[in-house]
Amino acid sequence: MNSPECGKEELLFDCRLLLDSAHNGIVVIDRKGIIRFYNRAARSIFNDGDRPVIGEHFRDVRPEAWPEFRRVLETGLPQIGKKIELPQVTIIANRAPIRCQGKVIGVISIFQDISEYETLISQLQAYRQIKGELEAIFESSYDGLYITDGRANTLRVNKAYERITGLSGRLLIGRNMRDLVKEKVFDSSVTLEVLKRKEPVTLIQRIQGRKEVMVTGSPIVDEKGEIAFVVTNVRDITELNRLKADLERARRISSRMAEYMREQKGLERALDKIIVKSPKMIQVLKTAVQVAKTDTSVLLYGESGVGKSMMADLIHRLSPRKNKPLVRIHCGAIPDPLIESELFGYERGAFTGAAWSGKAGLVETAHGGTLVLDEVAELSLSAQVKLLEVIENKTFTRLGATVPTRVDVRVIAATHQDLEKRIGQGSFRQDLFYRLNGVPIEIPPLRERPEDIAPIALSSLEKLNRAHGFQKRLSAAALDALCRYSYPGNIRELIHIVERMFTMSEGETIDAEDLPWEIRSGVPASSRVWRKGMSLARAVEQFEEEVIREALRQSGSAEEAAQVLGIHYTTLWRKAKKYALSLQK
Repeated sequence: MNSPECGKEELLFDCRLLLDSAHNGIVVIDRKGIIRFYNRAARSIFNDGDRPVIGEHFRDVRPEAWPEFRRVLETGLPQIGKKIELPQVTIIANRAPIRCQGKVIGVISIFQDISEYETLISQLQAYRQIKGELEAIFESSYDGLYITDGRANTLRVNKAYERITGLSGRLLIGRNMRDLVKEKVFDSSVTLEVLKRKEPVTLIQRIQGRKEVMVTGSPIVDEKGEIAFVVTNVRDITELNRLKADLERARRISSRMAEYMREQKGLERALDKIIVKSPKMIQVLKTAVQVAKTDTSVLLYGESGVGKSMMADLIHRLSPRKNKPLVRIHCGAIPDPLIESELFGYERGAFTGAAWSGKAGLVETAHGGTLVLDEVAELSLSAQVKLLEVIENKTFTRLGATVPTRVDVRVIAATHQDLEKRIGQGSFRQDLFYRLNGVPIEIPPLRERPEDIAPIALSSLEKLNRAHGFQKRLSAAALDALCRYSYPGNIRELIHIVERMFTMSEGETIDAEDLPWEIRSGVPASSRVWRKGMSLARAVEQFEEEVIREALRQSGSAEEAAQVLGIHYTTLWRKAKKYALSLQK
């Protein structure tokens, strides 16, 4: 560190006002080894408390670090990224000489506590090692292993099973045991017996009418006492003499594998509602799964309708707080005068009209769990101050109260706005932004992940079929047209379009002609208004529906759309209900 004009050396060490509040530890010594600066972070990391250190020789305060400081003084060479393991913490330190007129007059050291990062890395490595060990054990078992879920659907078989039975796993995985028995692949099923008796079962099974094997099925129950998996141990009948010696080993393997499968099943259940095919969204999901394990604040970015609420739910379901409350508030849906009382509650008599007994706010209701703030950019500045207190100090104060209340919540915020732009406009606090932005996750719009359009559309249609008892399907032309549309309303718009096509289509096949005008591409112009067999009344209804839909899409609100169309709001509401159109933006 060189200074063009040195002046008095003392000025180089007078930096308390600038550096004492820094997050990293900072220590400065002069050429004699005397400590000239020692900030609060350094005291915290080294657990020095109020011990007087300024003016002391560094050798007497930190004898273990003095040799390295002395080396920098003597050589004038910096030391970068030195890892130091202390009894209580692990730190990374940089040391640099302080120069004045070409001479080394001292040393500055900046260091950071990385103990938590070290712990996280160790845990991740341990998890990967256990997963690898379980996979290796499963595949290296000399016994055949056959795993089904609680409905007798085949999940996995190992190589030993293929060797013993001569059956390929590719032909079995995903098949139900009842179907396999009907097709004479097996003459009987130990899995079905286990599900029936709800206890371990052993029997002799004939494979494709020729080979006999001994199979032992063991039920694996979940926390509700219901069978979640059946793990079957398969042995060639000629190896019965080894059964007793190896049975205990097989059970241990089954138990560990069942535990692993249970963990995987839990993750699959959490991801069940999210349909993902695109690489962009797969990376977003990986980030969400990783951050769910911690208590870090999360800021979800993305346009309206991309799935921010669903992502917040996923993070909560995968977090250690999954059995605690998940409380959501739409910050833009509550008027400014009420937002603070809704969030933080109020005491008896706090304001005119307040409940006699007072009321707990949503922050207090979420204690121990997760608080999701949709459209956080809409919060008033006064509410932002109180929210910052919740995140920083784990406390808040009810309206009308004088004593703060402690609370333990994880905050997940979501917005479709540019918060940094709002900061520049003075409508959002920068310090709150930094706190909320612990892990930013940007969810891409649907137009940037076209691979997800078809799966989402088909899944939505399947749900509608199940709910209403239909068997409707999308034609190839309709699905192709859906995949080429840009969806300014994202997933929400896609789902509404599928619901509308499901409602309005007359046959079992939903064709491209059933799509809204803005989506149809390559459909003859004559078929946009009328096609053979369509009555005049139906054509008029279709035209009216498209006009209303376009007005709603281009207007800021339903009231504005009604004004543009020259009709009363109640008329617009009635027609929107008729055509299953949403009036919500």
